[in-house]
Amino acid sequence: MSDVKLRPALSARDLSLHYESSSQATRGIAVDGVSFDVEEGQILAVVGETGSGKSTLARALALEADRRTISSPVIRGGSLKVLGSEVRGINPRRRDRLSIQIGYLPQEAGDQLAPRLTIGENVAEPIFCRDRKFDQDEAGHAVATLIDAVRLPLSTMNKYPHELSKGQRQRVAIARAMVLEPRLLIADDPTAGIDVTVRGTILDILSSLQRDRAFSAVVVTADLSEVRRISTQLAVMYRGVIVGIGDIDDVLGDPRHPYVRRLARSLDASASIPIEAPEEEYRVR
Repeated sequence: MSDVKLRPALSARDLSLHYESSSQATRGIAVDGVSFDVEEGQILAVVGETGSGKSTLARALALEADRRTISSPVIRGGSLKVLGSEVRGINPRRRDRLSIQIGYLPQEAGDQLAPRLTIGENVAEPIFCRDRKFDQDEAGHAVATLIDAVRLPLSTMNKYPHELSKGQRQRVAIARAMVLEPRLLIADDPTAGIDVTVRGTILDILSSLQRDRAFSAVVVTADLSEVRRISTQLAVMYRGVIVGIGDIDDVLGDPRHPYVRRLARSLDASASIPIEAPEEEYRVR
């Protein structure tokens, strides 16, 4: 048996992220000196209230930092290694090569599908953006495999986004994020705006894909009750810092920060049996 230890898929050390702005009101630290690792094949769930910095962190992990746009965070301190590569100061060419190995599911991703493309074309688009001469049949097979994996009928491929429910569009966005077979998936609140009766299905799909494909993942969510469906590893963010990280039971069983204690109490008070998706959600409208 080999004693060689695999390098983490993600490694942050004292990472600080800012947004640059001419306004003092909107300028400041969004993530303040966080450190953590995500091992190969591991899913880390990140929870926190609105404004805690979790979405900013997700954007940085998906290589969206330092892009010199108003909406992009800027790395101002510490280090961030993604799939073994240091991200701080990375040049555009290296960033593009690295980004091929990362699937990014931003907030409301299902509502960002190209309305004039069919579902099949939306899912296949990243393939042809990378290689316009890619074999059409091979791409079609990859798309069909993923449409099936996200529990949609293959006839969905010929539909348009407006013909699907919000939950179905989110599944399509998941398939699109996975079509290049990434080694790392960053999913920012994948159940946001989704009907409560189908949120569990979205998370179960992510969990099933991860088991089958063994990629690493960071899944951001505002709902602590969803976490156990996807991971045993939890990071809690509060006002830009990580105030609890580790095994879920350890973090919640022995909370060291007042916010984590409140989360643990609220979870105990609201514990309930998850509701599965109704059958009609699986039909294409």
